[in-house]
Amino acid sequence: MDTLALNQFRDNRPERLGFVSDAAKWDAVRRRDPAADGHFFFAVRTTGVYCHPSCAARPARRENVTFHRTRAAAERSGFRPCKRCRPDLPPRAERDAALVASACRAIEAAEDMPLLSDLAASAGVSPYHFHRLFKRVAGVTPKAYGAAHRQSRVQNRLTAGSGVTDAIYAAGFSSGGHFYEAAPSLLGMKPSTYRDGGRDETIRYALGRCSLGSVLVAVAERGICAILLGDKPKALIDDLAARFRRARLLKAEPDLAERVAQVVQLIDGERSHEPLPLDIRGTAFQRRVWEALQAIPAGTTASYGEIARKIGKPRAVRAVASACAANPLAVAIPCHRVLGANGTLTGYRWGIERKRRLLEREAKKRR
Repeated sequence: MDTLALNQFRDNRPERLGFVSDAAKWDAVRRRDPAADGHFFFAVRTTGVYCHPSCAARPARRENVTFHRTRAAAERSGFRPCKRCRPDLPPRAERDAALVASACRAIEAAEDMPLLSDLAASAGVSPYHFHRLFKRVAGVTPKAYGAAHRQSRVQNRLTAGSGVTDAIYAAGFSSGGHFYEAAPSLLGMKPSTYRDGGRDETIRYALGRCSLGSVLVAVAERGICAILLGDKPKALIDDLAARFRRARLLKAEPDLAERVAQVVQLIDGERSHEPLPLDIRGTAFQRRVWEALQAIPAGTTASYGEIARKIGKPRAVRAVASACAANPLAVAIPCHRVLGANGTLTGYRWGIERKRRLLEREAKKRR
């Protein structure tokens, strides 16, 4: 077992997730907790069946319930699989993730974006059901995933020094015109500018103060490209320079005063509508993670594992954590709402204490 697989195994052990005692397992069954699926099974003496913890069947009485670590253990005790939750199959979330992952591979391998009807037929479901399932698991529509994948191919080729025309056709765009129509939303800049690492792009920035300390807001042509938090303004400027090492950085505090005020309102929990114009830049995988983060309602949280399953990459827990750490738009892309598997506060680029305060404020406002 390689290091990544070993770490993932350790992160998903029942004892790490809290499903050790019978009391904890019973609590998971009462709550129909999908996070417990695959970690143990429960059986009901009066019906003779065993189920996933998340089974939607009518709850059994506690004195009639036993717990089993594996399917085989439940069946050796004389129980048969429930016909509703199908514990003899992988958990539903895992099956859905596998189906979407297969569709993602088909999209990635195709010269042109496959038809929705063809993807649905391969999955054995209707186009309507497939579209909803893909969006729920991946966090984006099939069409958006295809566009993000082409973006990734364009970025890789441009960064490697390929000419713009070569990158266009290698990425699967049928014409240069189609690519240049899509390029602003894919790259946030002209292709030649991206290839040069942002060379000749002007990024204006301004500093301010919020309840969490210093804040730096950076704005490119298409919108806010960075929201950075910290204790010392100089460290924030250095961080911005490292992110956009070939761009021209222009301090423009008077011009950006209104934008900084809007960001401060967002951070301090005073802005709940009119989303800010964002210039989101990242790899296809990062963008999928960030879109999933933006779908987490304020006042609630998700685990890294849940985000990984949502984007159709259930084993990419560490990669999801890396994407959260690479997020350049504090609070606007709410990576602070992601917790460890056991519900603990884990690393946050701008400090655990800031993460704690953000979550406490959002939870209080939700109540």
